[in-house]
Amino acid sequence: MHAFKAFLLSLFLMSGSTAFAQREDLAMVAPSSKQALADFLLEWMQARYPEAKVEGNVLYVSVRSQRLYYVVSGEMKAEYVISTSKNGLGGRANSFRTPEGLHRVVRKIGQGVPPFGVFENRQFTGRTAIDSAGKDDLITSRILWLGGMEPGVNEGGKVDSMQRGIYIHGTGDEASLGRPSSHGCIRMRNSDVIKLFGQVPTGALVVILDN
Repeated sequence: MHAFKAFLLSLFLMSGSTAFAQREDLAMVAPSSKQALADFLLEWMQARYPEAKVEGNVLYVSVRSQRLYYVVSGEMKAEYVISTSKNGLGGRANSFRTPEGLHRVVRKIGQGVPPFGVFENRQFTGRTAIDSAGKDDLITSRILWLGGMEPGVNEGGKVDSMQRGIYIHGTGDEASLGRPSSHGCIRMRNSDVIKLFGQVPTGALVVILDN
């Protein structure tokens, strides 16, 4: 293994369940090194979550850089600007924080809904964000509903991400993207989440890290 690659992998492993916490190495990788970023991520995930099938679709949410990276079969496919919670990280119910750790996409909701279409209780309302008030906290266009895979961290009891209604979704306030501004979910541009929705299968892994 290349020495620099081995060094970064060691940083992952030293970070434990908060993988790379307090490290910016992945988040700051230059565009020409995005494939190296994918390689580092998957090696760390294989070591941290040996039972997870990381060879398929993986979404990596970097909280510090406010970016979502899409990796398929080890290849970096896309990078998106996002927003995580303005209240920081955390898994407790009613905390309005974004949960850390390993998740999977448990349901996909919104096929055929028009761009900026507004959801309430996971149902399309027939309205769009363009003609709706309160644009800053609307759930729009598509929903990828996340379920936690780490008991006590984001699965079960009062920290269950699925019960909390943690989604990757479109937003009526695209200007807020790129900085923490959500109420716990992961916000995306409407065009981006529609594209991602069409590519990511149910069951895809999602790892949310404080880096």
